[in-house]
Amino acid sequence: SIGALSSQKTAPAGNTLGMLGVAGGLAGTICSVHVPQATLVQMLATMALGGGLGVGIARRAEVTDLPQLVAAFHSLVGVAAAATAIASALSAHGSGLLYSISTYLAASIGALTVTGSLLAFAKLQGLMSGKSLSFPGQRPLLALLVLSLVGGMWRYIGTSAINVLYFGTAVSAVLGWIVAGQVGGADMPVVITLLNSASGWALTAEGFVLSNTLLTVVGALIGSSGAILSAMMCTAMNRTLLDVLGIMRKPAGAFSCTIDGECKVTEPDTVSMLLQQAKKVVIVPGYGIAVSKGQYVLAEIIEELTKQGTDVRVAIHPVAGRMPGQLNVLLAEAGIPYDKVFEMDELNEPGDWKDVDVALVVGANDTVNSLAEDDPASPIAGMPVIRVWKAKKCIVMKRSMGVGYAALENPVFYNDNTDMLLGDAKVRLEDLRDRLR
Repeated sequence: SIGALSSQKTAPAGNTLGMLGVAGGLAGTICSVHVPQATLVQMLATMALGGGLGVGIARRAEVTDLPQLVAAFHSLVGVAAAATAIASALSAHGSGLLYSISTYLAASIGALTVTGSLLAFAKLQGLMSGKSLSFPGQRPLLALLVLSLVGGMWRYIGTSAINVLYFGTAVSAVLGWIVAGQVGGADMPVVITLLNSASGWALTAEGFVLSNTLLTVVGALIGSSGAILSAMMCTAMNRTLLDVLGIMRKPAGAFSCTIDGECKVTEPDTVSMLLQQAKKVVIVPGYGIAVSKGQYVLAEIIEELTKQGTDVRVAIHPVAGRMPGQLNVLLAEAGIPYDKVFEMDELNEPGDWKDVDVALVVGANDTVNSLAEDDPASPIAGMPVIRVWKAKKCIVMKRSMGVGYAALENPVFYNDNTDMLLGDAKVRLEDLRDRLR
């Protein structure tokens, strides 16, 4: 299934194999358990309800909704882990030190995943402000919650009292809400990967509770991969995880930069002529293309340029979009071939840009900001960025001259070799496509 996803031609088959695998697992579980008929009917009804909801959500959700959809689904994993742990404790399913620790961790991590995921969903869906949550006494409260959580585990190990388990679950729920809340909207991609990791560790603990080795292994795989991805995301932003979570923020010193040069605004006719004359073009998409839903038009432009013999490549920054891989999925859905899409590290050495005639930036800002390399005092200093300014000509498509999430001016926009094509990304891409044909 995973191997088939490596190609657009075989991806549908990969999805089908994945669904068959899940269906086989559910069927095997139903056949292996020996429960009363009434319980079996309840199980089947619940599965049908969940499957129906899943189909309905999948049909309505668009690719641009994937970040909040993933966040919402993570909350369901948390609910399952916490509910299973509490149910196991109520039924006295097991005993011993390992069982008590696993039960407490499954309930706690599950509850944290639920509230954190729901808050992330609310921010990404625009149901609440994307600003960081802040209130007096916030850090002391966080410290108190962590200490209470640890103390609750110690108490539960000694007594196995269900009220202590309830207490730990409630504390974790509050902790998850506050920690996710104090992360700004721009850092939500890292929160999503962390919640993915948390859901995996909740499954691992649940596997110990149920004495299910497969569940433990799968949970550990999800948890570790999510943790590694979170670390990679933080590295890509030149931030620490504690800084992203607002636990230990970098001191925000005053920063100002003097930009030399003049911003030059161009028109679609000029840009289309440059693209037609170019032998090599590198396109750098950002979240702006997802908002405007311009990926399909971009695919047509790439197809048209390729027919003309132009070497077209797409470079994607690790933190572009609102969740890891969002732009990859966006471009794949539009039919842009996998072999034309490159990660930043694959196409960002100085030598890679020597023969690039045109760098076309579509809806990106901070991920192509040269301040990261040129000004050590900049808040984004050291953050890896895509070096579009090293191309012979750089065209930046943006809705306006406004700043990005980092709230910093971008010197690239004022370079001699840069022209700005302002307006809605989809509309401007359509203008270019019509002129290229």
